[in-house]
Amino acid sequence: MALVDVLIPTCNRKTGLAIVLMGLLGQTFKDFNVVVSDQTPDENEYLSSIEIQTVVRALEWHGHQVTLHRHLPSKGMAEQRHFLLAQSQARYVHFIDDDVVLDPPVMERMLRTLQAESCGFVGCPATGLEYLHDVRPHQQNIEVWEGPVRPEPFEPDNLPWDRHKVNNAANPLHLEQRLVRDGAVVRYKLAWVGGANVLFDRQKLLEVGGFSWWNRLPVGHAGEEVVVQFLLIRKYGGCGILPTGTYHLGLPTNVADRRRNATELFGELLAEFNVHPVGPVEPLPLVATPQAA
Repeated sequence: MALVDVLIPTCNRKTGLAIVLMGLLGQTFKDFNVVVSDQTPDENEYLSSIEIQTVVRALEWHGHQVTLHRHLPSKGMAEQRHFLLAQSQARYVHFIDDDVVLDPPVMERMLRTLQAESCGFVGCPATGLEYLHDVRPHQQNIEVWEGPVRPEPFEPDNLPWDRHKVNNAANPLHLEQRLVRDGAVVRYKLAWVGGANVLFDRQKLLEVGGFSWWNRLPVGHAGEEVVVQFLLIRKYGGCGILPTGTYHLGLPTNVADRRRNATELFGELLAEFNVHPVGPVEPLPLVATPQAA
């Protein structure tokens, strides 16, 4: 069994999936297997295409087990992630969406940070290279972790929503230029980091319910990765890191209907899974204004 299972939900993105798999092939960290769950309609199915099969064979040649699932019908992203999580027995699970490019050291940096901090997750935001010259200092109020990553007392009416702005556009790349020196990793505080590239401690994720609540939401929903990060930040802490080394392909979203957001379940899940901080707590900023994720 590998130390990490890479879990990839995919739908209607053959090129994107091929790019993600190629990025995995080039990683400096090697102790991982790959599980793909495809929900592309049958007439457009591409897991058997020569492009995907060639990269899969290359990964297998290098010692990675690759499992490809056709998982239909679609019941929403939370159920898709729940299905993928259920396929894993690894110590760590690495959710990567089918629309990102990864630098070779990304997985190694994320795992090293997660093991050092013993927190719930480490995330690398997917940055938009088309915004490289769009510098937004008003969105770059990053809160760097000065000491160890610790739980933060997230509650439904006390969430530091504004933190998410540091992950917008190309802000992580501009912050990296300013803050990262001599190969160091900068850990920073999150509201959440988009689900495109997040490494979880699998047992800790299961302790806060994983995605087991997927059937409480309609098929069209968003925010499933956000609410699990809220829960883990509250219990174990979580962090983003720079350099992010993760670049968004800019493909159209597969989640067009965002009227329902999984964050509406946060209070309910807090009580249901008895989510309380483990260890010393990092105080939150005094002002945290609720708004939609």
